[in-house]
Amino acid sequence: MEVMDASGQVLANARLPEGVAGMARLHELIGQHLSEDAGGVEVLAGIETDRGPWVAALVAAGYTVYAVNPLQASRYRERHGVSGAKSDRGDAHMLADMVRTDSHQLRPVAGDSADAEGVEVLACTHKTLIWERTRHVQRLRHQLREYFSAALEAFDDLDAPDARAFYDDLRTHGIERNDALRRIANRLVGILHGCMKTRTLYDEATAWSHREQIKPAA
Repeated sequence: MEVMDASGQVLANARLPEGVAGMARLHELIGQHLSEDAGGVEVLAGIETDRGPWVAALVAAGYTVYAVNPLQASRYRERHGVSGAKSDRGDAHMLADMVRTDSHQLRPVAGDSADAEGVEVLACTHKTLIWERTRHVQRLRHQLREYFSAALEAFDDLDAPDARAFYDDLRTHGIERNDALRRIANRLVGILHGCMKTRTLYDEATAWSHREQIKPAA
């Protein structure tokens, strides 16, 4: 998949896994490029089918989804001189650019039925929570970069000795990856607060000397 802005600039591209994990990753990639006041932003999505779990999930999440049939895709390639060679990356770029410039010629996919309203609410909530989490992480990274670069390095690189050891302890006790990363982020914020409060420089040995009691996941 590819994320493109209204001017045609490519913001991100990635191969997504199937299922909820793939949809969560898609929301995250889009959320990384939204402004703080982009709650009502319209996101357009192009996909070469009008049915299936991805289509249903995209529509339910509130994206405007356009089903692109092979004939439309072929005509677009001819009109814009796009190479006819097929590739996942090339197709993703073509679809993103097509919905950006030619959405008026495409048919938006409608929701399935009134019975799908519950799924729609759940999917929209899932998307919104991921967007909010992404914004919080970006704000945290900005603050760490400004005031506490050593902690940002630990946040970015779990191979940092004590951060990695803490992460491994959490995972050993059955804590899911996202929850483990959240706990590490919370610890880093606490370390930052302590350094600012006591006006001391970051010291890895002191910062990670007291580990929280980890309760095994239920």
